[in-house]
Amino acid sequence: MAAVLALCLIGWPAAGLPSPAESAAVAVFDFEELGPGHPAAAGMGELLAGQVVDALKESRRTVVERQQLLLALEELKLGSSDLADPATRLRIGRVVGANQMIFGSFMALGGVIRLDLRLVDVETGRVLKASERSTRDSDPAEWMRLAREAAKALY
Repeated sequence: MAAVLALCLIGWPAAGLPSPAESAAVAVFDFEELGPGHPAAAGMGELLAGQVVDALKESRRTVVERQQLLLALEELKLGSSDLADPATRLRIGRVVGANQMIFGSFMALGGVIRLDLRLVDVETGRVLKASERSTRDSDPAEWMRLAREAAKALY
């Protein structure tokens, strides 16, 4: 009995500690539109990224504020064309103190809306996990719901 109690007490402090993935700071870039364009898609990249941020905050993740990303872009004097390079985006993540970054894209094609998210380790550039959601619903509110769902699936 005493041995069982001792083992429980030894393991108890570690049980309450967050895992490295839970304590990692995450930055979220605006979603990139990959399709030929959809009437409801204008400005959706920022809205979808905002939904991902909200979902992460609800999950108690440490999220780098989007304003910090914008300040880093200004400080590094980077334009939108520079952001096409994945190495540049990861460098921005390091500047703002993110351990992980989430990149997203969406496409409206043939009546189907597809959202893709990738969770990337900032130090290695390795994709840790990916998540995809699709719908035939053209309502942007459904797209935002799917973005939140896809974000939760990354952790």
